[in-house]
Amino acid sequence: MTPPHTPRRKLAPVLRAVVEVSFIVFLFYSNLLMGEFTRHTGTGKTLSAALHDIFTPASLAIGLISALIGYLIVEFLRKRF
Repeated sequence: MTPPHTPRRKLAPVLRAVVEVSFIVFLFYSNLLMGEFTRHTGTGKTLSAALHDIFTPASLAIGLISALIGYLIVEFLRKRF
């Protein structure tokens, strides 16, 4: 006998997608932050200034689009192999 479908089971793929896309966005911003500090190694560069430089609408759009593309590729490969 199969268990009844609960709302939790229906949300599981959506939650997994949100977690995976969020992780990709986290890695994107981590990479941007490290690049900001290695590019500007002069004195006076603070964490708040670096965060202000990298959290822009353009970088958010790039991060989300890249994360969605990455998620779709990983899901395709996961189902394929």
